Amino acid sequence: MEITSAVIDDVTELCILLNSLFTQEAEFNPDTETQTFALKSIINNPETGDILVARKSGKIIAMINILYTVSTALGGRVAIFEDMVVLSKNRGQGTGSKLLTYAINFAKNKKCKRISLLTDMDNTDAHRFYQKHGFSNSSMLTLRLPLND
Repeated sequence: MEITSAVIDDVTELCILLNSLFTQEAEFNPDTETQTFALKSIINNPETGDILVARKSGKIIAMINILYTVSTALGGRVAIFEDMVVLSKNRGQGTGSKLLTYAINFAKNKKCKRISLLTDMDNTDAHRFYQKHGFSNSSMLTLRLPLND
């Protein structure tokens, strides 16, 4: 397995992964056009974020988005991990752990002072997975305001 940064030519495979993720999540629905636009925006703007992919035999089997912002509380760059997904046939083989460990080190090398991520409230498997890798529950609560027309 090889882990690299995604490139524009990867967008079609990344949309397939996102479709599988968004069919599992309560708040999101697959939309290839929207996903394509967002993925290209991240790949073409490295100050916005990075998309890391795990490849096996040249095919993408997993991905994670790392988005960047600045924390006034910490006085520096922080990362938000989004869209971590492993193809179902590749789960349980350590792919997710290797990709997440790589992403954590990647964020450290980008001088990030903290990593945040969201999971569905009822996704206890994801909670255990992230806690196994050092993440802990925050006392903060996520609130959202959709700004759709």
